[in-house]
Amino acid sequence: MNSNCGRVYKHLFALFALALSLHSIAQDAQQGISDPSRDPYYKAMKGKRVVFVPLFMGLDLTEGWAASMKKEADINGYKFEVRNSNWNTAAGAQTIQSLISEKPDVILVQNPDVQSYAKLMQKAEQAGIHVIQVNMKTNITTSAFVGGDWAGIGETQAKWMAERCSAGSGKVALLIGPPTAAPSAYALNGVTNMLAKYPKIKLVAVLNGEWDASKTKNVTQVALQQNPDLCGIIGPWDTPDVGAAAAIKEAGKTGKVLLATSGGGAKGACEGVKDGKFDLNVSYNVPGQARDLNNLIKMFLTSNSKPGAIQVTNYSPVVLLTKENVNTDKQCWSLEDLK
Repeated sequence: MNSNCGRVYKHLFALFALALSLHSIAQDAQQGISDPSRDPYYKAMKGKRVVFVPLFMGLDLTEGWAASMKKEADINGYKFEVRNSNWNTAAGAQTIQSLISEKPDVILVQNPDVQSYAKLMQKAEQAGIHVIQVNMKTNITTSAFVGGDWAGIGETQAKWMAERCSAGSGKVALLIGPPTAAPSAYALNGVTNMLAKYPKIKLVAVLNGEWDASKTKNVTQVALQQNPDLCGIIGPWDTPDVGAAAAIKEAGKTGKVLLATSGGGAKGACEGVKDGKFDLNVSYNVPGQARDLNNLIKMFLTSNSKPGAIQVTNYSPVVLLTKENVNTDKQCWSLEDLK
């Protein structure tokens, strides 16, 4: 009898425990289940500090990156600020040196050339600060780089141009910025390597516009005068390359001298293709770059990785904008879209 009672009690207890479990599951189904990773994720970022050191604010590129990073910082509870170097390499170097002492968690740097900030960025990482290089890299590797594959962009532009100029004079000119800047040095390598595959193509001039539209216009005018049968010009960046477009237009050669450029894909890029300033614009898509930058920032803020222990290179996918495919609403962005 006692044995039977024991079995009955055990059975009743098991049923009671099952009922409690089912009740708990029913409550969870009504109230939802707490995500165990959510609170630690936001807590890890709260109050941390991220600083962006651009070459210059007021450009579609830098304004677009900064707006997107500021928005993401506000959502996730970390601090974001910009230290503008105003095209002054010495000022930028001093800013990075000061930040090493201040010890923010992440510094994002847009390099003026492949060498000037290299040692400072290494020093920053040795001090425990993650360094992300933005679109213009230096000759050393830090925690991350997000930006254009400039050798690849140069190859893309050169191939497009060579396919159109091989049947004509074959004469092509190349615009660059400062010779040691990544979009100049690496793109030049990509352009010359690609053009070497086309025996009918001749690179007749390498023109330094120094990232300035007026200087770019002047050197383009000289190239057009010296090469009246010039077929095409390859430029590094649509902002100064509007100067080249103006020189071509004033010479009455729009559509006769092809102009290939690249840029971040702001609405002005699409409009420039539509109205004939540019025959090709290789867009590396600032909103996409900003998303990649934000993801890396959050990864470094929420992980315990030592600066430099993880090294990420993320080359941005490109879109070739031409009159045949350009769509301003779908392919290009405005600053208001990112705020």
